Amino acid sequence: MVGCAGHQTQEILGSVVVPTNATEIAGNHSIFIATTRKASSDPNKVFDGERSATLNYARVNVTVPPVHQTGQIERRSRGKSDDPTKYFMASEVVGYETQPKFASALNADIAARGGRVMVFVHGYNTGFDDAVYRLTQIVHDSGYPGTPVLFSWASGARTTDYVYDKESAAAARDQLEVTLRMLAQTGARRIDIVAHSMGTWVTMETLRQLAITGDRDLGGKLGDVVLASPDIDVDVFKSQMRRYGKPDKPFILLLSDDDRALRLSGLIAGSRPRVGDYRDAADLASYGVTVVDLSKLKGNDSFNHTKFADNPMMVQTIGQRLREDDGFASDRDVTDRIRQLAGQ
Repeated sequence: MVGCAGHQTQEILGSVVVPTNATEIAGNHSIFIATTRKASSDPNKVFDGERSATLNYARVNVTVPPVHQTGQIERRSRGKSDDPTKYFMASEVVGYETQPKFASALNADIAARGGRVMVFVHGYNTGFDDAVYRLTQIVHDSGYPGTPVLFSWASGARTTDYVYDKESAAAARDQLEVTLRMLAQTGARRIDIVAHSMGTWVTMETLRQLAITGDRDLGGKLGDVVLASPDIDVDVFKSQMRRYGKPDKPFILLLSDDDRALRLSGLIAGSRPRVGDYRDAADLASYGVTVVDLSKLKGNDSFNHTKFADNPMMVQTIGQRLREDDGFASDRDVTDRIRQLAGQ
């Protein structure tokens, strides 16, 4: 079974770096990280696929090469030098020993960027390096102006680890709740969530937990929730939405009936439909979500599982939605454009 990422080196730090001037790169992004992964014994990997009982915190600075094409992640292959003019490169990794130290660094960045935060929750079969680079690509291509936060749960990053990943996702629910509550206590005025594949299940479970505690919108700070290619059983999703209640601001649900990864996931689950390739969009819309069918859009991966990020026009249009301020009228305008693009 294919997953959300296929790069196998899993190294985010290299050794032979080609000297580069700041003017020779297309972008430099600070990615803040809260993770349930254990620190790796290989310092070049930073974090691996093993589970940690507590959250670990870090910041990774990533440069984007001038040859970057929207929707792509230009990765160094084995034997090649770490050349920032050709590849996405991690230029610095900083660890934080405690949550207060991490929150302090976050607060400074959030204040400098206008009070917006985007939390990205990756999917199945995703190494730490792939998750960092994917969020960097989304932030860069979408033009997102706020602070990017990666919530990285302990995926084994192997196609054979589907059950391990599912159980790691379950173990990460409480820690995602801790992360979102921590962000709500910072100076952030708005927290957007973009979740992909199995990461949508972690996200929905956490939002359900928040609803049970009476704080489903993080004290009014919850902004857009984008659920891309959800690897969730349809009946489970409906149950989660019923417990959460109709959102004040509809969640954005991105589906595609040619998603081969979800088709295989459905087979593992006893031939039950997944939300991400469910054909009855009107049925889901009644739960308070805006359903966008991406079936007609071209994706860059052979399994059509990452269209939200690797289709150039789609990632830019989603970015426009995320860049809008808090007015619902402008939100609807951008959502209409996303639907028009998906229908072309």
